[in-house]
Amino acid sequence: MSSQKKQDDITVVHLMRHGEVHNPDGVLYGRRSGYHLSDLGRRMADRVAEHLADRDVTYVVASPLERAQETATPVAKAHGLDLATDERLIEAANVFEGKTFGVGDGALRKPANWKHLTNPFRPSWGEPYVEQVVRMMGALDAAKDAARGHEAVLVSHQLPIWIVRSFVEKRRLWHDPRKRQCTLASLTTFTYRGDRIVSVGYSEPARDLVPAHLLAGAKPVKGGAKAFGA
Repeated sequence: MSSQKKQDDITVVHLMRHGEVHNPDGVLYGRRSGYHLSDLGRRMADRVAEHLADRDVTYVVASPLERAQETATPVAKAHGLDLATDERLIEAANVFEGKTFGVGDGALRKPANWKHLTNPFRPSWGEPYVEQVVRMMGALDAAKDAARGHEAVLVSHQLPIWIVRSFVEKRRLWHDPRKRQCTLASLTTFTYRGDRIVSVGYSEPARDLVPAHLLAGAKPVKGGAKAFGA
């Protein structure tokens, strides 16, 4: 196989989490519309666009939610690309959307909500993890085909990104949310050889912009930059 053929056989797909959202009331916004990036979130998006400016990005796609579209726009603009939308990249559904969970909120103290907390392995309060894997793998594969031999950027949301990474790295899907390695505006990068994922990496191009209290939960996972058998 020629060196050119080997190069063409490698495709890189970056799963990017959106930037910070303007949400002064601390609402679990989930799939609700009307939640846009904050000024800081826009700076995060610009920072990642700068980070990727010299990369061979030929395809940019985002979840239909405003915060994802606004995060992806600077990346697409930097490469002179139209921004595509893929419904499969949307946030996970959650029965607690629209509620807050701060001190004194009471959302989890109401007996009517307890039925949603019975099974953390599925989970019972939202979209099953397996369903998230199916749709996210579909979005990854579609992006890999669209950017074959080049790079793609997909903007999505923390939970779906973490779940599909856990699946690819053969970890259990149920987990402690505080230990997800997927901070704001981070990149979870899947490298394909042909149609097969051969490595997964993680980076935080906008780390210096992320508030310290949010970084505290983004603890490294053993094997955080993992290569698979050739």
